[in-house]
This record gives sequence, structure tokens and C-alpha cells, in this order.
Amino acid sequence: MNELYSIGEVARRTGLSVSAIRFYADEGVVAPTCLTEGGFRQYDVHAVARLECVRTLRDLGAGLDGIRRVLAAESTLHDLAVTHLRLVEDQLRQFRTRRAVLRTIVRQHTTTEQVSLMHKLVSMSDDDRDRLISELWEFVTDGLDVHPSYVERLHSRRPRLPEEPSTEQLEAWIELAEIVQDEDFRTALRDFFHRVFGTEQGKLVASPEMMARIERHRQLRLEARDAQQAGVPADSSQARDIVERVAADSAELIAAMTGEHDVDKARRGIVEFDRNGKAAQWQANSTGLKLLTRYHFLVATINGTPKPDPDQAADQAAATREWMAAALR
Repeated sequence: MNELYSIGEVARRTGLSVSAIRFYADEGVVAPTCLTEGGFRQYDVHAVARLECVRTLRDLGAGLDGIRRVLAAESTLHDLAVTHLRLVEDQLRQFRTRRAVLRTIVRQHTTTEQVSLMHKLVSMSDDDRDRLISELWEFVTDGLDVHPSYVERLHSRRPRLPEEPSTEQLEAWIELAEIVQDEDFRTALRDFFHRVFGTEQGKLVASPEMMARIERHRQLRLEARDAQQAGVPADSSQARDIVERVAADSAELIAAMTGEHDVDKARRGIVEFDRNGKAAQWQANSTGLKLLTRYHFLVATINGTPKPDPDQAADQAAATREWMAAALR
């Protein structure tokens, strides 16, 4: 015999309040199995199970219409879960966006106008974000007389915000979107590239052939760095061989740019390396370099790739140069 339970017993079994059970009955979600002669509602085990299912789905945030269709066999539980999962994921994205904006507001002295701008920035579509970065590099490279492949390379350095970005990635995007629209940032970056590549030598450096040569030389220096980090003694034959190849390639690289090939001079340049002097050579372009480094840092954060650390890179480069100098002495 199918046992019947009073509404109070059903409430104790399901954890629902009596008023909630009545509400679900009135809304046609789970009707009572029968009524007593006195008009009191009673539920059998199947109705109790349905109410427990309703409670679980409501705790997960499902709507009454969807639950009603599932219980009426007009829709499957899987379909309801798929639909609700989509809604939950949308809400999570919105919450992450709001959290990024709020954290930025807390960290900065943000004005009311900036709050609206921040929310607009993180709510941009992929096309809008892409257009914003394209506009930056179009401005920076406008009138830059270098090989088209180098301009294309600059344009390719852009962020790709993932479908489910972290708070750190959203905060990085907010900052990046703000600075690429800042007139001072855009102008300083443009001046930097036009100053560096505005000479005949600069145009040559930006050519595909020279870029390939520079990359080969960079790989040789990475080999030297790896050897130094691995603890290869500077007075070993292995160290000498690596550094001789770096010096020879340096001479070839300089010859390609100036027409002057002098391996001895390249060796002296390594031996007489002055860390402070080297830094001074870049002082005139320090602002542009800092801006470009910040851009790359933010892009790397958004893209989830390794972030550049200028100070660490400078220290490591100096340690490698000192190791190479010792290998030639």
C-alpha cells in the first residue's frame, strides 16, 4: 500500500518549508497526491521524491518553468542542465568582470567617469578589442619607412582575452585598453619607433634578412646564457668555443650593417663590457622602452604567456656578458 504523508511530514523529509510545498502545488510544479476529507494535502513517496528533486534544482538556480517541463516529461534533465549551465557560465563571466572593475576601483583613485569606462572596456567584443589594438599600431607605424614585414610583426603583438579570463587577465586588459587610448602613450611609442628606425641603419635592421640574422645571434647568446647558468667554467674550452662563436657572429652582424668586419673588435667589445656604460647607451630611449615593455607585460598577462621582467633580464644579461668576458681573457 502506498503510504501517504502529511504536508508537515513532507516538510521534515525534504527540508522544504510548508509554505514552499504549498507554493509548488499552487504553481503546478508538484501537486499533492490527494486531499483528506478535511481538505488537507497528502503526498506519496513519488511526490516526495519529486519535491526533493525540485529543491535540488532550485538550489542550483533552475527556474520554475524549466523544472515544471522536466517533471512533466516535456524536457529532459540533461536539457535543463545544459540550459542552466549556460546561464551560470554567463553569470560567472559577469561576476569576474565586475570583480575586476571593483578591484581596480579599490586599488586606484577612480572617478565616476572612469568606472563607466572600465565596465565598457571589459565588456567589449573580441572584434572591438582587436580594433582598439589595430588603431594603436596603425598610429604608431604611420609613416614608418621600414619593410612591411616588420610593420606586420608589430601589428601581430596583440592580446587575446580568453573566453573565461582570470581576474588578473581582466585587470591587465583594463590597463592595456586605457593606455593604448592615451594620447601621451601613443605619441611616445610612435616617437620611439620613428627615432630608432628612422635612420638608414634602422631601416636595415628592420629588414627580413637582418631580423633573421639578429635572431640567429640571439640564439647564440642564449646558448652562452644557458652555459653560464649551468655552471660551465669560464676558463673551460667549452666556454671559449661558445664565446668565440658569439664574437665571430657579432662581427658578421656588424659587417652586415656597416660593412666593417673586425672579429678582434668584437672580442674587445665583449672583454671590455661595461654594465653601466651599456645601460647609458639606452638612456635616450628609456621612456619608449619602458612603455613598450609595459605593453608586452600586459599582453603576456592577458595571453597567459611568460611575462618580461626587465630588471631580471638586465641582471642575467650582465652576468652572461661577464662570464663571456672572462672566457676570452
